[in-house]
Amino acid sequence: MTKSSVRVCVRTRPTAQFAHDQLIVKPESRTIEVNLKKNPAMGVVNNMRENYTFKFDGLLHNSSQETVYHECMDEIVQGVIKGYNGTMLAYGQTGAGKTYTMSGGTESYKARGCIPRAIQQVFGEVSARPDQSFTIRMSYLEIYNETLFDLLAPAGVIAEENSELQVIEDSKGGITIKGLTVETANTEEEAMNLFFEGETNRAIAEHQLNSSSSRSHCILTVHVESRSRVESADRVLVSKLNMVDLAGSERVSKTQSTGAILREAMYINKSLSFLEQCVNALADRGREHVPFRQSKLTHVLKDSLGGNCRTTMIANIWGESSQLEETISTLNFATRMMRVKNEAIVNVKMDANLLVKKYEQEIRELKQELAMHDALSDRKDVQYDPYSEEQKYEIAQTIRAYCRGEMEEIQIQSMRQVRELLQQFKHLYNSAVFDANNGRASAAAVEGQQDEGEEGGGEEASKTAGIGQLADRDGFSIGRAPDAAVPETSVKTAELQRSPLKQGATSENQSPKKVVKKAPPGAAKPDKNQAFEEYKATVGSKTHAGLRDNLAGEVKFLSLDFPLTP
Repeated sequence: MTKSSVRVCVRTRPTAQFAHDQLIVKPESRTIEVNLKKNPAMGVVNNMRENYTFKFDGLLHNSSQETVYHECMDEIVQGVIKGYNGTMLAYGQTGAGKTYTMSGGTESYKARGCIPRAIQQVFGEVSARPDQSFTIRMSYLEIYNETLFDLLAPAGVIAEENSELQVIEDSKGGITIKGLTVETANTEEEAMNLFFEGETNRAIAEHQLNSSSSRSHCILTVHVESRSRVESADRVLVSKLNMVDLAGSERVSKTQSTGAILREAMYINKSLSFLEQCVNALADRGREHVPFRQSKLTHVLKDSLGGNCRTTMIANIWGESSQLEETISTLNFATRMMRVKNEAIVNVKMDANLLVKKYEQEIRELKQELAMHDALSDRKDVQYDPYSEEQKYEIAQTIRAYCRGEMEEIQIQSMRQVRELLQQFKHLYNSAVFDANNGRASAAAVEGQQDEGEEGGGEEASKTAGIGQLADRDGFSIGRAPDAAVPETSVKTAELQRSPLKQGATSENQSPKKVVKKAPPGAAKPDKNQAFEEYKATVGSKTHAGLRDNLAGEVKFLSLDFPLTP
């Protein structure tokens, strides 16, 4: 990771009316001095500042296009080839030469701007690295009146469809445009054709200061992917080069704009104002929030300003005396931009398809080595593939035999077998605990019913209380089903089992009845605890013994008879 400030270079527009007495350019020290004359109309007490001094990373005074490119763009393009993101910004007032700096002129080949020269250098670097495989893609975005437009959209796509473009931010702070056309360029010629196609779709207009003024912000992005042909090909370097031609700030009083051009100027100045607010927030170290989402321009440039990128800005100024106020404003913004810090890192991603193939090959090789090791160690039954359902059932049967004592030990062959054995033991234990809890609940329900019958619930309660119903109470329990729900013989058999027979009831046609002992009038009611103890000692002795064993945790695995889930 390399942390560096935004690099700022100032380029002056060549003009015959250059204000040499008020705008002093010193290329050797890379400084600019601005001397203003006081306005007599402001009176005797005039606190207007007269002298300004600015120092930048580079100063390009009456420089050629080639000099500008090598001073500002050459290092950025080389970094993009190595995997670093790069951004080139052209900023300044309208008519200062931003579009000429980025796109160039048509009068000669030497007048080419930074964009065509960068495309040429990218493909030159690609051809100079035969040991690497490169994929070059391009996109061209226009921000016009706070609306995103795709300048490389296929023919016939209407403007309303371009409004569906959305700015997407990933978890690492990278910015992508959803729905933006990204075309593959295999040669330099194809890339230049894409650039010229986007240029013809740009919005331009004429006003007092510029005959072909750009009415929108345009961002040409070159996406570069590279992987080694010699080393591992699953490591891919991914980078992008943003070349931004910003629309120029303008004063309506000077441009005399009206109608649609005035509306465009309002949007341009508004977005540039938001850009300046973001730069001020980034330059202030005590500031936590940066308002990137205030405009589409600042949101798109989020990773270029204070993010993972190497950024250079060319501040274009118009050195005439009538434009000194705009010149000072541009130089002040450029000075603040120099305080913005970026942290650029090499963007590396792994190719998922190649990684899968690589891991599959490694797994095959490891299995072959294991097979050779087992053969040399005389281990023939070792298995490394997933267990089938039949094999899981056999392991379950082996565990049963081991628990019953039919096997002294289980032969361990591999860790996979140990994991499967533990899994089957887990199923066995869970099933045993489940059955034990169900048996305990059933026994408790039986005791509760017998207690209620002895305390005077009688036959009436037994007849009215069915399964899932408590007699004379709300709630839920496991009770005896109504007599009509089961055959008569079953009801009679249940009554015989739950109550003592009357003495002398020997008739075959007469059903035995429960003996209900009635307490004499005025006698005290028997104690419930004493009655329960008598019941446990006589009729409920077996049930009490079973409950006691279950509560003591004596679960007998050898007596279990249930299927194990494989």
